[in-house]
Amino acid sequence: MRTRDDLIGSLETVYREAFEKADTAGDRARMDALDFGFQRDQVMLEALLDVRDLLSGIRSDGAPPEPSLLDRARQIRKFTRLGR
Repeated sequence: MRTRDDLIGSLETVYREAFEKADTAGDRARMDALDFGFQRDQVMLEALLDVRDLLSGIRSDGAPPEPSLLDRARQIRKFTRLGR
């Protein structure tokens, strides 16, 4: 799995190359569009990487899943019936 820094670095490289071409051509509108696009894509990529990190933490920690509220209610109901 690629690291967060590698992915963001790749994104930055792609945008930097396009930005430099627009700068050389003197295309200010394209430079502004690329700047906005980079910021937007960086935020979205960061969010996706956060989700990836959370999901991989769930799978790799090995802890059993926490019971749902319904499962807990069933356990309480079963427990209270034992006293009868």
